Parts: sequence; structure tokens; C-alpha cells
Amino acid sequence: MRVTVNGEPKDVAATRVDTLLGELEFEGTHFAIAINYDVVPRARWSETEIAEGDMVEILTPRQGG
Repeated sequence: MRVTVNGEPKDVAATRVDTLLGELEFEGTHFAIAINYDVVPRARWSETEIAEGDMVEILTPRQGG
């Protein structure tokens, strides 16, 4: 299925947030995920489905000063 991840169109097999992170090789749990501008709490990653055409934003924390 085709979705947009961080502004880039991608063909993915994943149908849920947790499997998408694995497919895209994101490791760990320190991410903020939004689908179509709605934030998805980490506790719901395994149950939140992704649909054709969805816009997914995967944000990682940064440290700096």
C-alpha cells in the first residue's frame, strides 16, 4: 500500500503503526507518531491501523543547545 512517511511517498506492507516502525527499521520507543495529523499514543501503536494514502509522521527527540 502507498502511504506518505515524513513527507516521502513509500510503498509498505505494514498495516499497523508498530509493524510500520519495524518495516522502516525504527528501533526503540522514543518516537512520536502522528497519522493524518492525529498523534497516536504509544500504547495504541499495535492496534492503530494504517490505510492507503495515510500521512504518517515519525518524530524523534533531539538534544541540543
